[in-house]
Amino acid sequence: MTTSRTREPSAALYAVTILTSAFLIFQVQPLISKSILPWFGGTPGVWTTCMLFFQVVLFAGYAYAHASIRWLPPRWQAGVHVAWLVTACAMLPIHADDAWKPVGNEIPTWRILGLLTATVGLPYFLLSATGPLLQAWFGQTRPSASPYRLYALSNIGSVLGLVTYPFLFEPWLDSTAQSAWWSVGFGVFALVCGGCAIDLALRGRKADSTDRPVSETTAPPTWNVFGLWFGLSAIASVMLLATTNQVCLDVAVIPFLWVLPLTLYLASFILCFDRAWWYPRQAYATAFAGAIVCLTLIMQAGGNAPLATQVIVHFTTLFLCCMVCHGELVRLRPAPQYLTTFYLASSAGGATGGLLVGVVAPLFFSNYLELPLALIAGCGIVLWVLLSDREALWIGKTPRFNWAYVFLAAWGGLRLIGIATATAGADELAATRNFYGVLRVIDVDVDDPSRAARRMVHGRIVHGQQFLAPDKVSQPTTYYGEKSGVGLALNALPANQPRRVGMVGLGVGTLATYGRPGDQFRFYEINPDVVRLAEEHFTFLRDSAAHVEHVLGDARLSLERETPQEFDLLVLDAFSSDSVPAHLLTVEAFEIYRKHLRPDGMLAFHISNRHFDLEPVIRGAAEHFGMQAWKVRSPAVVGYEAGFCEWMLVTQDASAWNSPDMNASLHSEPATSRASILWTDRFNHVVGVMK
Repeated sequence: MTTSRTREPSAALYAVTILTSAFLIFQVQPLISKSILPWFGGTPGVWTTCMLFFQVVLFAGYAYAHASIRWLPPRWQAGVHVAWLVTACAMLPIHADDAWKPVGNEIPTWRILGLLTATVGLPYFLLSATGPLLQAWFGQTRPSASPYRLYALSNIGSVLGLVTYPFLFEPWLDSTAQSAWWSVGFGVFALVCGGCAIDLALRGRKADSTDRPVSETTAPPTWNVFGLWFGLSAIASVMLLATTNQVCLDVAVIPFLWVLPLTLYLASFILCFDRAWWYPRQAYATAFAGAIVCLTLIMQAGGNAPLATQVIVHFTTLFLCCMVCHGELVRLRPAPQYLTTFYLASSAGGATGGLLVGVVAPLFFSNYLELPLALIAGCGIVLWVLLSDREALWIGKTPRFNWAYVFLAAWGGLRLIGIATATAGADELAATRNFYGVLRVIDVDVDDPSRAARRMVHGRIVHGQQFLAPDKVSQPTTYYGEKSGVGLALNALPANQPRRVGMVGLGVGTLATYGRPGDQFRFYEINPDVVRLAEEHFTFLRDSAAHVEHVLGDARLSLERETPQEFDLLVLDAFSSDSVPAHLLTVEAFEIYRKHLRPDGMLAFHISNRHFDLEPVIRGAAEHFGMQAWKVRSPAVVGYEAGFCEWMLVTQDASAWNSPDMNASLHSEPATSRASILWTDRFNHVVGVMK
């Protein structure tokens, strides 16, 4: 009776420790990723690189757990782990040091990985090791109980950590408070984990074969099984990151859209590791094959498919793929004495998937090919698993082969191979990919000389266009026409003196066409490929009468380091894509802009955006500094297509509105009905300005 009474509380301690560690793991991921997002351009590549780091450290944590269980006696396991916990607590609180801010055009991937290692490396390493390590400790102290239910509990903690961040923590706490509370949580985790270590040191023993549940095989895993553990985990990981990349490209780089696919990924773990009946193999395999077909059609439709439909199909396919991969993973799980080997192989597959998407794909692909390739691999590996299991192919005594799955998988796979291997169209002049995404230069309407134009595109977003006809080649197009907000602002500047203009975001250099002799146009651009393509395939920059110069790197960081530039006009054109760099709209950012403006200078913000209403944010910052802000809405000149562009003009000097054209345009658009919003570096909630 004494043993039963003492073991029951300690068993609960294991559950609390695993739940807490999982919660903290998936709180710190969006927390630290969002805090460094402004330093690296606010692109989806930041989240992908962070996920790569977390997956690699997860593998390292699992490797440590495996080595500890295999080579150290229980008391040494407990002592070593407690020493690591004390060291990690000494490093709190977690905070990204400003010394890690990029200073030029260095490769962002390696700087992000170094920053994360120095900031959260050791705490995250210990949290990552907790799941397999404590499950093994649980097995050593309770050899008659299966530790795999603790894994499902771990994933429940993970989901709680994920879903509470964008809805509970991000909207109400600034980044400093979030970091402080997380550090307190880690301290609590260290205490309860230390309690588990004491329990192991006092009562730990190796599990005896006679104590194992009879339902779990004791045969050692073969290399074939080991390869399946690795491959299934890698495919699910690639699907997670590739799908997140694709959706963030089409919607926004915000924690909510990082959290949702990761939640689906973890939900599949919870269901599959909880009970076998959550994963009816035939049903999920067939549904996954059907989803692949639907996603293939969506991918071929491109921007013509409704955004909501794209998101639903992408996330449904991701969930079904993860259910199949993780369901098969659970079916292949070994006996508890091979538990850490199982987790080690699985985490190695996940880390490899992160490396493929975060490092390998940008180096070798000029487009986002990892998603179709992952789906092809998914078709292949699941078909292989099904073919290797007679029960999956034959139902009862009647030979009923699952032809539906085979047909759908084969058809979808062939279509995906066509997408992945398709060469560039005849009108595509260039395609390039780097950390910041995929850029293409294409010619449109080439059969009609009066309409023929050249465009730079990033996903669905047109980053600039130039007409090819000689009489139109210098015409400002897209969102920069004569009646646009920026066109009016440029023409409102004094005509009898040189103008000094700064521009955040180069595009194809369209604004350079407004340059006059003596003017100085200074472009700030974070993506070196944008500069290269603008100079190689467009003539706006080299034909400009103004003196044109480039500053490569994040615009805010560059302006922060520079001496006052005395701009007559500072143009910020980094918000028309769906990845909103919130760090360019905070109070601290406005303070930097004001430092670089002349007393009568003006700020021009391009806020045309399908999903976000940025006007309240700009009004909030303008009111904070006692400046006036007006909105200009005018027709866009994107070929001959209908469209509008929206600009916000902000100045300290009301005389800037005296131009008749300016005055008419400013008053043609009423003020927004939404209340002003004030963003700071420590608190900005992009979801709050969604349309």
